[in-house]
Amino acid sequence: MVTGILGRKIGMTQLFSDDGAVMPATVIKAGPCVVVQRKTVARDGYMAVQLGLVDDTPANVNKPTAGHYKKANVPPTRIRREVSVTSDGDDPAEGDQVVVSMFADGDQVDVIGVSRGKGFQGVMKRHGFGGGKASHGSMHHRAPGSIGQSSWPSRVIKGMRGPGRMGGDRVTVRNLRVLQVDEERHVLIVKGAVPGSPGEVVMVRKTAAAEQSVAPVTETQDKTKKRK
Repeated sequence: MVTGILGRKIGMTQLFSDDGAVMPATVIKAGPCVVVQRKTVARDGYMAVQLGLVDDTPANVNKPTAGHYKKANVPPTRIRREVSVTSDGDDPAEGDQVVVSMFADGDQVDVIGVSRGKGFQGVMKRHGFGGGKASHGSMHHRAPGSIGQSSWPSRVIKGMRGPGRMGGDRVTVRNLRVLQVDEERHVLIVKGAVPGSPGEVVMVRKTAAAEQSVAPVTETQDKTKKRK
């Protein structure tokens, strides 16, 4: 069974619960998608499918890419992503459609997208540095401060946080609740915000296994605590 679907972020809105509480929500046009290629354990070493996001107009592609789509007998798409599959449920075949009906109200999903680009930013915005005094004459308002020692090691340590490009990274927002599913218009509404600007491509997948709670204390850990 396919675990996810491709879509585009439309924007944000708000819905109201039964008790009148307001809930921020994101509207996603999810699918329809087509299975362009299947990955098998025998041939590729793992199980997955390559999905193509169907747009209103077919994409213009070169001959090698067109031949790739011709094998699955589907029209070329601008967006292709690989999605994992599970052994339970129907085995997807090339040319099959994946639609938003795979989700239901109340499901937990993960949304993957590219965050908005912020350009070149300083350390206060990029890393949350406190900065210097804001008083008049301090001459140290938004600078990072000391980044190393002069005598030893006489260099800047690797990994030192500094100003630079911010945003435009792949971000996964986990455990968002599905509020509404509109199968006719291929619309999915989830609670909360998802990465990216309106119109950006996102992947919505079923939430992976629940995160484990605190790991149990082993016998070795118990002995260490007793020694302390």
